[in-house]
Amino acid sequence: MGAKRRKLSNPLALAVMVLLSEHPMHPYEIAQTLRRRGKETSVKINFGSLYTVVQNLEKHGYVEVAEVQRQGNRPERTLYGLTGTGREEMLDWMADLVAVPAREFPLFETALSLIGVLPPDEAVVLLEERVDALDIQHAAVEAILSKLYERMPRLFVVETEFQLHMIAAQAKWIRGLLKDIADGSLTGLDGWRQLHTTGEVPEEWEKLEGEDPPKP
Repeated sequence: MGAKRRKLSNPLALAVMVLLSEHPMHPYEIAQTLRRRGKETSVKINFGSLYTVVQNLEKHGYVEVAEVQRQGNRPERTLYGLTGTGREEMLDWMADLVAVPAREFPLFETALSLIGVLPPDEAVVLLEERVDALDIQHAAVEAILSKLYERMPRLFVVETEFQLHMIAAQAKWIRGLLKDIADGSLTGLDGWRQLHTTGEVPEEWEKLEGEDPPKP
């Protein structure tokens, strides 16, 4: 079962609907609430695009103007609320995201799939640089997480926990790959070295061209 095609697919739109399910808010309040709850590490928050997202949600009938506040000489503040249709879309979208593993295409996976174009020794240096960067990133996210734990329930920070674990898992996997390259146990390593030593594609690689890849 795959995830459904949706009228809006921007994750920020989902975050907006979730907040508006609590109570009507002004777009600026939405942005501030997301930041206060530490969601900037998991949702790309751009104040300028937030207004566009709200407008698109309104166009599709997912949110509506709930109140227009007027206070003295201050500009009017338009508060938006979630519609019944918006609530249905929000819950259905959340169910999809939580239950259905979507096939994503991270840039690092693309790079790994094509890494043979780099000389092995250069690839090793670059992978070591990535591990160092991941270690720094892990320390930074760990520090953020510890501060978030101090002021909010764990429920509100599980996505940051997940992010931390994924960083650690990636670094661990790369270290394993580097070990396999170093001790020569990586299958295909000889052909990889041959390609960059002689400039010729290994014969065993050419044989792969006639084989059908396994289906997922």
